[in-house]
Amino acid sequence: MKFAALGDNCIDFYERLNKKYPTGNVVNTGVNMQLLGIETSIISTTGNDKNGEWMIQTLRNEGIDISHLKVGNGPTAVTYMDLDGLDRVHGHYEEGVLENIVFDNEDIRFAAGHDLVHTALWGKAEDALPKLKEKGVAISFDYADRLDHPLVEQTLPYVDYGFFSYKNSRDPYIEQYLKDKTDRGMKIAIATFGEKGSLAYDGEKYYVGSIYPAEVVNTVGAGDSFIAGFLFGVLNGNSIPYSLDKGAKVAAVVVSVFEPWVKQKSSIAKMGD
Repeated sequence: MKFAALGDNCIDFYERLNKKYPTGNVVNTGVNMQLLGIETSIISTTGNDKNGEWMIQTLRNEGIDISHLKVGNGPTAVTYMDLDGLDRVHGHYEEGVLENIVFDNEDIRFAAGHDLVHTALWGKAEDALPKLKEKGVAISFDYADRLDHPLVEQTLPYVDYGFFSYKNSRDPYIEQYLKDKTDRGMKIAIATFGEKGSLAYDGEKYYVGSIYPAEVVNTVGAGDSFIAGFLFGVLNGNSIPYSLDKGAKVAAVVVSVFEPWVKQKSSIAKMGD
């Protein structure tokens, strides 16, 4: 199985804590997929500064295929972060070279050689989705908590697996929302509720996902790691309940460290069955 992550990369910088790490929605999902044993490529553009060098070296160290990670002339994107207790606080965002990110025909050709392509709301890859769909590759999309964002409607015809974050637990609104998305094209629509679990709908049935207890250090990367676990199940032909459970397991490991994925290879065992 081969997985491609198409979209953003950035550095999260906690000035008050003097901590930072390479990240980005598709970076987090991609690295966690690689840790789970799925061959992963990241297709994006990083800067030609020290942060860009750090991003490239970090992904290379994780075994990621970065043959289509371009280096632009300018700074790597940076998000200034803080913590309010255990709650993450997003501050100023400097877009850097991502302002002009482009996914060209070679990127599309390369991505289509994978079994599944994943992107996210801020990845600026929406225009690539029709071309990828024409080539028959499966597509997943992380819409975060922007359930009413215009990109939901724009990308719906091309997305097989849609992920949404919802502040409440299961209720009639989110049930109908997920059903609407599968009625209009998605294979599976998934909502995550943080510490309240998750819900998936496949056009016929709802599936409820639980959580695993964790000592929370930082919730950054929780959603991305859940997606990695879920898609790991999908790529291996497992059931929806298995995939929801795998997502919960991976997220429980990730929220117990400060960074958006575990660096210790021994921790991979905690992600397994």
